[in-house]
Amino acid sequence: MEESNRERSKRSSIVKSNQIIEVFVMRKTIGILAHVDAGKTTFAEQLLYHGKGIKERGRVDHKDTFLDYNKIEKDRGITIFSDQGTFLYKNSTYYIIDTPGHMDFSPEMERAIQVMDYALIIISGVEGIQGHTETVWRLLRRYQVPTFFFVNKMDRVGADIQGVMEEIHLNITQDACLITGNIDKEEMSRELVEFVAERDDDLLEAYIEEGYDKNRWFNTMTEMIKQQKLFPCFAGSALRDEGIQYFLEIFHNWTYTDYISQGEFSGRVYKIRHDEQGTRITYIKALQGILKVRDEIGYGDGDKQDFEKVTQIRKYNGNQFQVVDEVSAGQLFAVTGLTKAKVGDGVGMLKAKSSYHMVATLKSKVLFDSTLNPKDVLYCFKTLEAEDPTLNVLWDEVLKEIQIHVTGIIQLEVLKKVVAERFEFEIHFGSCEILYMETIHTSAIGYGHFEPLGHYAEVHLMLEPTERNSGIIFENHCHVNDLSIGYQNLIRSYIYERAHNGILTGSPITDLKITLLTGRSHYKHTSGGDFREATYRALRQGLEKSETVLLEPYYRFKFEVELDQMGRILSDIQKLHGSFNPPETTRKKAIIIGRGPVATFMDYSMEFVAITKGKGSMNVIFDGYDICHNSHEVIEKTRYNKNADAHYTSNSIFCTKGQSYTVEGNRAEEYMHCL
Repeated sequence: MEESNRERSKRSSIVKSNQIIEVFVMRKTIGILAHVDAGKTTFAEQLLYHGKGIKERGRVDHKDTFLDYNKIEKDRGITIFSDQGTFLYKNSTYYIIDTPGHMDFSPEMERAIQVMDYALIIISGVEGIQGHTETVWRLLRRYQVPTFFFVNKMDRVGADIQGVMEEIHLNITQDACLITGNIDKEEMSRELVEFVAERDDDLLEAYIEEGYDKNRWFNTMTEMIKQQKLFPCFAGSALRDEGIQYFLEIFHNWTYTDYISQGEFSGRVYKIRHDEQGTRITYIKALQGILKVRDEIGYGDGDKQDFEKVTQIRKYNGNQFQVVDEVSAGQLFAVTGLTKAKVGDGVGMLKAKSSYHMVATLKSKVLFDSTLNPKDVLYCFKTLEAEDPTLNVLWDEVLKEIQIHVTGIIQLEVLKKVVAERFEFEIHFGSCEILYMETIHTSAIGYGHFEPLGHYAEVHLMLEPTERNSGIIFENHCHVNDLSIGYQNLIRSYIYERAHNGILTGSPITDLKITLLTGRSHYKHTSGGDFREATYRALRQGLEKSETVLLEPYYRFKFEVELDQMGRILSDIQKLHGSFNPPETTRKKAIIIGRGPVATFMDYSMEFVAITKGKGSMNVIFDGYDICHNSHEVIEKTRYNKNADAHYTSNSIFCTKGQSYTVEGNRAEEYMHCL
């Protein structure tokens, strides 16, 4: 059994005080995820205790858990920041990442998912599947992370393991199986044997012809878990330490990793923090090779990599760290010395940058005392933006204000306390506004030419609509005979360097494919910045030629109400411009699933509580962007003047006989040199 799970390492480890000297090849990163208050942090505490990573178990209500060490987390009793703990178990080193469970901090959770080898979803045995549980599940499938379930709080009145399993099969996956009994030492139940065989053709054939073989079943299950064809479920109580050791032992035997320490180093940045001295700490998951102190490594996107030396390597366990000389594949660690690295950047041989699904849907302005220098406040928020890129901090030069993007009110409350504690000044926020986006319905070719005296660049871009929530896609059809590879790459970088304004409300554009058709440079007069000007003009001219539409964020909702309340809820959904599937009804309850605009549903919870007298259940999760339900009203309110945007114009600039002149966008095509 043990050899089948790739337990190759025969070396030992030394555990001294709270320091772990790691010598194992087998390293596993487990992410623990859940809807808020499902018992996730308590479970992480128990795992660390059983793995001897901590000597005493803390409790959330006692404000002394190992991973929720931040004062704000202690005061609120929820996880806000993804933090990690480490322990040794048998021949493996485990990294535990405790992630936020509140919807407002979903981006923080998603950034941690990208470095997980396996994930564990905690579900309350009383409340069952909740809104954020489904969000977590979809993200784990998106990132293809093998997943286990643990049904927690089985010691509480009303806990129902069979009911939760039915919910998992109905709302999550049919491939989840409940694991019970002394399965490592005894035979599997016939039900489990057949459940597994039904999901593997070779195993089913062997079962029919030869019958059950324990080792073959266990080995196949290990591979099926890794391939996300099987999702084991466990049950117990984290608070009472029931089922934790059982889970850990089986998890250990049914999981494996095979990182390679040979070859050039590659890794992924998954978190940025700053210590008390303001030093920038870059957290990395090593995917291959070895990294040593003073090594110079590259990071960033493609050909635009930065190279810097690693000045220190830290191995974190909670808020404590060890300084080490080197790290190797499979480890989570942090470095100093990388001053520009961003969350999601590839490091070393890994060039690709991660993209994220969870985005902010609201925006707000920062209010601060007039005695404070706006530049100092902006600097503080830029520091926070490095740690949480979804903040998208912006200084509006016209309005003279700092604007940020957020996911909800709770995040704003936390930001107030973070600024007060870290930067020692008070701030407030303006009312939240919906963060709109724009896209196109029809294709168009945009042309941009930039030729003031001594400059030259021309760019032709094809703009095409893509499927909803696909973002910006760039393709290059330009021949090297028309434009050098270097300039082609520059144009690509200008497409991705910022969120580009649309023409209806000035909101960011999305869901379109931008294809570089051709371009032209001048051997003497062209500089790199010329192509930024030409690219922006081509993009804006193409947008003006297209049919543009306004998008707004949507929620996917799930309401559970009494049957006699269903009619009122359905009526409210229609009034709020939502849509819904045919309700599912039982003898007493109605379940209503649908989607609707964030703008209309974001404040509905208080009314819902009043209608159901607090007995109903309302879960909402972000469900991407779609056509705005009141586009005309929003456009009128915004009063955006596309011709007065300081950063964008569709006009092109040409030069004849030493004299530059401007041609308006609607006539620019006639003057292009490449046509």
